[in-house]
Amino acid sequence: MEPVYTAISAILLFWHAAWDRLLGDTLALGTSWSWVLGIVFLVLTVRLALFPVIIRQVRSQRATQRLQPQVKALQEKHKGDRETLRKELADLFAREKVSPLAQFLPMLVQIPVVIGLLHVLRHLRPGVTGEASRTLYGWTLTQFDSAIHAKLLTAPITAGFSTGDLTVKLVAAVLILVMTVTTYLTTRQMINKSGRAEEGPALIMQRVMLYGFPLSLLISGALFPIGVVLYWVTQNIFALGQQAWILRRYPVTRPESKPPVKAVAPPRVGAKPARPGQRGYGRSAAR
Repeated sequence: MEPVYTAISAILLFWHAAWDRLLGDTLALGTSWSWVLGIVFLVLTVRLALFPVIIRQVRSQRATQRLQPQVKALQEKHKGDRETLRKELADLFAREKVSPLAQFLPMLVQIPVVIGLLHVLRHLRPGVTGEASRTLYGWTLTQFDSAIHAKLLTAPITAGFSTGDLTVKLVAAVLILVMTVTTYLTTRQMINKSGRAEEGPALIMQRVMLYGFPLSLLISGALFPIGVVLYWVTQNIFALGQQAWILRRYPVTRPESKPPVKAVAPPRVGAKPARPGQRGYGRSAAR
């Protein structure tokens, strides 16, 4: 994971240096803006770098939705024969050039980014001594000393809800709440646009993503440094806007439902068929 930590540090330090030249290293509203904006623009850099992957994810989702009737037909045809079903599905996806795994690629890419930022921010603490430790991942002693004193609304960005004083707890609590709400909103936005499942494993998965994941963040957020929660909040807000644009650009297409076939009542036993010109002929013919 060291290359990830070094890459995260390089992006963060680049944006910090850019904002430090523009704003200086002074506090305003109890906030070290060069470091806070460095984290915000780290998010923007990652999201823009992932944009082609996200577009590929959306196209893969749409293609998978388009193939659902064929997938269901294969599942009915090879019910009980998992090996044949797996082979037929693989052939179908290969023939249509659809990769189901592409739907999860952006999430898989972002996981090491969050882990890397969490590790870097946890490493930035006053208790770290020794030049070798303080200059890990491309940091200088000056940058390290500046970062460990960086603040957001007077709360150190390297502190968290479980490790700080009352001010830190208040700032962290507000950010954790915003992180939880925005995570819920981004998930609901996607589910509402793609269609809610009615039953089965898909419904369970949607409920876990919609309620379980935000709730887990509400609880586990107390363990994160404020800088990581700030990253997550910024990521969610940016994702809401980006996702809204993508869903307009690539709308969800649902299969058209065929009109129900009207049931034809069987003829009454013993009834004589009506003749042309006779009253009730049309109704008899319809029956």
